[in-house]
Amino acid sequence: MSRWRPPSPRSSPHITAEGHARLKAEFEQLWRVRRPEVVRALAAAAAEGDRSENAEYQYRKRELREIDARLKYLTARLQDVTIVEIRPRDDSRVYFGAWVEVADPDDRRHRYRIVGADEADARAGLISVDSPVARALLGRAAGDVVRVLLPAGPTELEIVGVSYEPPAA
Repeated sequence: MSRWRPPSPRSSPHITAEGHARLKAEFEQLWRVRRPEVVRALAAAAAEGDRSENAEYQYRKRELREIDARLKYLTARLQDVTIVEIRPRDDSRVYFGAWVEVADPDDRRHRYRIVGADEADARAGLISVDSPVARALLGRAAGDVVRVLLPAGPTELEIVGVSYEPPAA
């Protein structure tokens, strides 16, 4: 049996303005702060002599490769994304960037924001537009019930509210 897997589908190129700013800030921090620190530490480790048995040198080389890989990804992704700042005409329906409050069958409330794949953070309630929950919610309005296939099994969610303004803290 082969280990080959088909490539995963490309994620949506959409991103919120806040998500774009976070990606740019991460790029700047890696490029201007973190990478120069690692390069200095790598040079100091290389100056210590035999590199083949120098754990610090090996560690810093690996760290630099990881930073460079992330910078390469961020460079490509920042050129590829489309910032979505326009509110939809019908703001009673769920579209990209919407804050959606849903109730599960046990009447527990959950609040999600539909965002780009690069800014998804389940703990913060930010779900990717490519996720099954977001795909089920898109285009729906308050009062609609959607059926979603989750890892735990199928469930129904009722849309309680839709907003394009961040919730009050």
